[in-house]
Amino acid sequence: MQDIADNQSLVSIQHVSKIYPLFATPADRLLAAIPFLNESRPKDFWALRDITITVEPGEVFALVGPNGSGKSTLLQIVAGIMQPSRGRVVTSGRVAALLELGAGFNPEFTGRENVILNGEIIGLSRSEIEAAFPAIAAFAEIGEFMDRPVKEYSSGMYVRLAFATAIHVDPEILIVDEALAVGDAIFANRCIHKLEELKERGITILFVSHDLGMVKRLASRAALMLHGEVVAIGTPNDVVNRYVGLVHELQLRDADTPIGSYRHGDEFSKISSVELFNHLGEKTTALHSGQPATIRITATFGHDCQNPIFGMLIRNRMGLDVYGTNTRVEQIPLGLVKAGETIELDFRFDCLLSRQEYTLTVATQHWDGASQDWIDDALTFAVIHPKDTAGMVQLRTEIEWRRLT
Repeated sequence: MQDIADNQSLVSIQHVSKIYPLFATPADRLLAAIPFLNESRPKDFWALRDITITVEPGEVFALVGPNGSGKSTLLQIVAGIMQPSRGRVVTSGRVAALLELGAGFNPEFTGRENVILNGEIIGLSRSEIEAAFPAIAAFAEIGEFMDRPVKEYSSGMYVRLAFATAIHVDPEILIVDEALAVGDAIFANRCIHKLEELKERGITILFVSHDLGMVKRLASRAALMLHGEVVAIGTPNDVVNRYVGLVHELQLRDADTPIGSYRHGDEFSKISSVELFNHLGEKTTALHSGQPATIRITATFGHDCQNPIFGMLIRNRMGLDVYGTNTRVEQIPLGLVKAGETIELDFRFDCLLSRQEYTLTVATQHWDGASQDWIDDALTFAVIHPKDTAGMVQLRTEIEWRRLT
C-alpha cells in the first residue's frame, strides 16, 4: 500500500464504486444464492462509479449535486461506515463524522454515554473525553436531556449534540453530511462559524450541502456529482455555477410539466410552466441580490372562472416563508377567464434577499382562496451577493459616521 505521506493527502478516494444488486422479487434474491441458477442474476445499480478525489491537508472540500447523486453514500464510505464494492479510501488522522440523522448514536444510551462512546471509538482516552465534555455540553445546549436516552430527543436536539461531539473531539478530518438542515437558523449559524474556526485551524473538512452560499463561503474546492459520478471538480464558484446551469437545463426541459414536492387542487385550471427571469430578461435559477427579477406563471383554464387568483410564495432552505403575495392582495382582478384560455402572468419585484438558496411555490386559486392548482417547491433558485450578511433580506444600507470629539 502506498504511504499516505507520499502524496501529502489526508483523504484519498481511489477509483471507488458502490454497486447494489437489484432483484425483481424476494424469491429471486434467494435463488441467486444457488450457483447454477444463472437466470436469477440481479441487475446492478451503480450508486457510485469510479470516484477519484484527493483532499489535501487543511482543505475544505464540498460535494454538491441533486438528491440521489451519491454524495451521502460517498461520505459513508469515507467515514468507514460502508465498504466500497471497488476501489479504496485512504485516510490519515483522527476522523469525526456527522452523517444523516440516526447514524452514530445508540438510541438507548443517554447523551452523555453516547458522547463517551463516540470519543472512545475514534481513539480518545476517558480523560480526554471528560476534558472535552463541558465544551460539548455548552455547545449542544440540551440541558438535563444530556442524561436522558437519545430516543427521547427531538431531531434538533440530536443534531446539536452530534455536531457538538464531532467538533470537540479534536478531529483531524471532519466529515459532515447535510445534517445542519434540520437545525434552527440560530444553531445553523453557530455551526457555520464553528466550521470557519476549524478551517482557520487547518482541519480537513469534507462536507455535503445543498446550501450553495455556504459552499462558496466555506469550501476551498468542490465537486459536482451526478448519477453516482463526479462530473466536475474545481473552485466553488465554478462548480456551483455549473450546478445551477444543470438545474436550469433540467427545469427548461420540464417546463411544460412543473414538478414540485407536493401538488393539489381541483384542477379548475392547470399551471403549465413556472419561469424565473433575471434583470436582463434571461431565464435563470440564480438571481443577484438587489437586481429586479420576474416570476412568470402560465396556466390554462378548463372552466369559466371569475377573477381567479395567481399567487407566489418564496421559502428559504429550511422551509420558512420569506415572502408571498397574490393578485387579490395586490388588487389586480383578472375578470372573467373563459374555458380554454391560457393566462401568462408576471410578478415583478426587486430581489432584496440575502445570499442563500430558496424555493418558489406557485398557485392558482378561486377568489375565496380554494386551490385550483397549487405546486409546492415548483422551482429552486439561488441568490448571489458578495456580502455575507445575517438574516434573509439584503436591505440597501447606508452608513454615516462622525467623530464628535
